[in-house]
Amino acid sequence: MKKAFLILLILVAELGAFAQQKPYYTQYILNNYIINPGFAGIENYTDAKFSYRNQWTDLEGAPVTTYFTIHKPIGKTDGRSTATSMQSLSANPYQLAGDPYDAPAPHHGIGLSFISDKTGYINRTSVGVTYAYHTPVTHQMLLSAGITAGFTNVNLDRSKIVWGSLDPNDPAIGYNSGDLQKVMPELGVGLVLYDSSFFFGASVLNIVPGKVRFVKNTTYGDFYKPHLFFQTGYKFYLTPSLSLVPSISVQIINPLPVFVHVNTKLSYENLVWIGAGYRLKDELSGMAAMAGFTLGRTLNISYSYNSTVNSRLKTYVGNTHEIVLGLTLGKKADTCPRNVW
Repeated sequence: MKKAFLILLILVAELGAFAQQKPYYTQYILNNYIINPGFAGIENYTDAKFSYRNQWTDLEGAPVTTYFTIHKPIGKTDGRSTATSMQSLSANPYQLAGDPYDAPAPHHGIGLSFISDKTGYINRTSVGVTYAYHTPVTHQMLLSAGITAGFTNVNLDRSKIVWGSLDPNDPAIGYNSGDLQKVMPELGVGLVLYDSSFFFGASVLNIVPGKVRFVKNTTYGDFYKPHLFFQTGYKFYLTPSLSLVPSISVQIINPLPVFVHVNTKLSYENLVWIGAGYRLKDELSGMAAMAGFTLGRTLNISYSYNSTVNSRLKTYVGNTHEIVLGLTLGKKADTCPRNVW
């Protein structure tokens, strides 16, 4: 019992640190826009995504994250030969991969995001609007710069706190019962360098730091710091029908350790795919298995399953499930609902 109690204390400490972060997404490769506003309008169509993530299912009060994002290009008049268009119904993707690629003319992108992240008795709801500008830097490569702005509402429900023998008059959250709320500004910027097979992105979210305090005239509170992200990936054609996309996402939040997420996605004719991932450099690092498929030209569905590899904690936290539903609107002759990645 003492050992189990010690393990749970370690976990609580980890949860306290992670509670200050932006949510983590296993399937970031399917929606880089969620962590980098520079990806807004990178497709040749309107890209909408809905995701539900249930983390550490055996732990009461563990994070549950949902989001909805939608973004689209404006003034993008190119044809098939762009960094985000896919093959026609009768085309061979391997042959098209070797076709000459000309970067499209400068264009714009706009987007909207809604994120709900619940951990225990703390709920965070973020809403943001995005603008991005894409311009060629070579004949085959583009650079995109994006900015997102909005707000985050932090909600604390005292009625869900189990005080036990502790004093419920905690000065960090006041003495009132019911909900307590604070609204914070949300600002993020991102850059993306990309062509028909490669992308590299860098972004900073939560640029405006601040302390969430529910009581005036107190030093207690939860301090939110900027979050720095890097992500990169490359698409290799193994055969005319198989493509492989290895990718890496790096997350930096001072003073926490650097978090590295490595994923690999194997696709068959851009209609069905499987993947694997690994999360490094924290107590809850672990492996992930992923799979997805496309239904027609409009709907795509994917699922991931995470399991921690830390022997001290995996018995208590359980596993993590994440589902992503995608809609591609305004597509023409493309068969794949995703870009080249």
